[in-house]
Amino acid sequence: MILNILVFLGSVRISSPPAPARLGQRVTLCCAQQLRAAGHNVTVIDPLDYDLGASFKPYFSYRAGTAPERLQQLSELIKTADAYVMVSPEYNHSMSPALANLLNHFGSSLFSYKPSAIVTYSAGQWGGVRAAVNMRSFLSELGCLPVSAMIHLPKAQEILNAEGGYLTSVNANDWQAYFERSFNQLAWWASAAKGYQAQGHSQPEAFTRTPAQRNAPAAD
Repeated sequence: MILNILVFLGSVRISSPPAPARLGQRVTLCCAQQLRAAGHNVTVIDPLDYDLGASFKPYFSYRAGTAPERLQQLSELIKTADAYVMVSPEYNHSMSPALANLLNHFGSSLFSYKPSAIVTYSAGQWGGVRAAVNMRSFLSELGCLPVSAMIHLPKAQEILNAEGGYLTSVNANDWQAYFERSFNQLAWWASAAKGYQAQGHSQPEAFTRTPAQRNAPAAD
C-alpha cells in the first residue's frame, strides 16, 4: 500500500562542531530517500520553514479559518498523513526543543491512530538513545504510537554524506537493513490502520474533542 508519510527534521541548529552544520538534515534525507524507494509519498517538514513567532499560540487556539497560512498548511499535511517519522538529536537527555515546539502547535486529534517511527542521531557515540526514550511518551500522548524498532545513528557524520547517502567507509547494506527494520514496521501498522478505516470503521471519540476527555470521573 502506498502511504503518505511526513518526515520531521527535528533541529534548527545551523552549526554543530565538530560535526557538519545541520547534521540532522543528512539523517532526514536518508530517511526520505529510503521511504520513497519503497514507493511511498514523502514530505519533509523542516521547522526552519515555519515562523512560529516568539510567543506561543498553537494552531488549535485560532478560530476556524484564521490560523496563519503556513500553520494551516501543516495541519492539513498532518491530518492527511498515514504515518510519521520523527528525526531528533539529543538535548540534555531529551528530544530537540525545536521538534517539541513544532509538534506542540497541534492537537492529538490530528495525529491519533496513525503510527510513528523514532530516528535519533548524534555526533558522538550514543546516537541520541536517551532522547528516544523521552520521545516514546511524547509521541504516545499525541496518539501516533511509535513502532518498537527505533533507529539510532552514533557519529552520524561518519555514516552519511551531505546528500543523505552512505559514506564508502560503512557497510551500506547493513545500514539499509537497519533502517528497513523500523520502516517496514511503520508501513505495516500504517497500512493496517488505513485499511481498517477504509472499511468504514470510524475512530473512537476519545481525545478528539477537548483535553477534559482525559480526566478521570470526579469523586462523589
